[in-house]
Amino acid sequence: MHHAFFAGPNANRAAATVKIPRMEHTRDPLARLRAATARRGAAGLRRTLRARTPDDGGLIDLASNDYLGLARNGRLAEAAVEATRTWGTGSTGSRLVTGSTALHARLEAALCAFAGAESALVFSSGYLANLSAVAALGAGGLVVSDAGNHASIVDACRLSRARVVVTPHKDVVAVEKALADRDEEHALVVTDAVFSVDGDLAPLEELHAAAVRQGALLVVDEAHALGVIGPGGRGAVYGAGLAGERTIVRTVTLSKSLGAQGGAVLGASEVIETLVDTGRSFIFDTGLAPGSVAAALAAVDILRTQPELPGLVRTRARELASVARELGLETGEPAGAVVPVVLGAPEAALRAALICAEHGVRAGCFRPPSVPVGRSCLRLTARANLSSDDLAVIRAALTAVAEMKVSM
Repeated sequence: MHHAFFAGPNANRAAATVKIPRMEHTRDPLARLRAATARRGAAGLRRTLRARTPDDGGLIDLASNDYLGLARNGRLAEAAVEATRTWGTGSTGSRLVTGSTALHARLEAALCAFAGAESALVFSSGYLANLSAVAALGAGGLVVSDAGNHASIVDACRLSRARVVVTPHKDVVAVEKALADRDEEHALVVTDAVFSVDGDLAPLEELHAAAVRQGALLVVDEAHALGVIGPGGRGAVYGAGLAGERTIVRTVTLSKSLGAQGGAVLGASEVIETLVDTGRSFIFDTGLAPGSVAAALAAVDILRTQPELPGLVRTRARELASVARELGLETGEPAGAVVPVVLGAPEAALRAALICAEHGVRAGCFRPPSVPVGRSCLRLTARANLSSDDLAVIRAALTAVAEMKVSM
């Protein structure tokens, strides 16, 4: 409903009598933005857009989320081209108007069959899938969110207008206490499956057991797990033996392991029906373009027929972490494809990323607010198609980073 303004018969006369004070010195509304930008620059927190070329200057990619190397796969490209020729370049409207095609229905069915889900709903991004699932299902209740959750979950918690309790990272006891102490009738527990920076795995079995005991839904963001974790890459929920649990809701992205674009929510029919009826980021957003839908469908089929790909990613991730540890760099034990190399200060992470580029490697550089203060890092992401030659180049780059760290 559009906002309306009613002007009564005396509106013009009233308006004529209003005196608007004039300021002797006009304020510059952009001044505060320039000042904030300067402060971020002084703290080493400025960000810039970098337009890459198709070959990214020949650098080895350890920064993207293309875990299976499918973003340039010929089958995905051909499927996207054919769908674009058939359906057009855009979906033409929201999913509830003209934006749902037969391809969307096929993809939803394929995701259900692959991941062992009852129902699915495709969104135009994984970010919007999280916004819709948490905001719609958590509204008016309690949302218990892990401190390490992705920004899309943080924003979804805010949009839900629920009472939000942020619990320490992977602290199941704190989660159950928050649920048990609530006055609200309904509650959600929400967690990443594989955390996007630290690369560790959530304790899904324990979280689900706590949620069941306290009558809550468990929402699991599988963005960094689908295509990497579980049998054939079916995700962490599937790998934990929980795919058939109707009180678990999964969100996924199509833009990482699947090499396409978009996102989806997987869950019980009641969940999907609720999102179709009330999910604002579903109802009011233009549907995912047919080309991206077709590319994701092709990627799911590749995963189905090449179940060895996820294991290759995990092997490469462990090799990257092993190299980092050998060189005295701080890292973790990766559950999936993500390997952080913690350097501390933002300036150190920026310098390390430049050193990697000088040695032929594109590495992600994460600084606050993406990570806590003092935990700026390189975020390395393994790919299934990294070669032995690639690993030799990566070792040389990380050796130079280790030498930089020693000299600081």
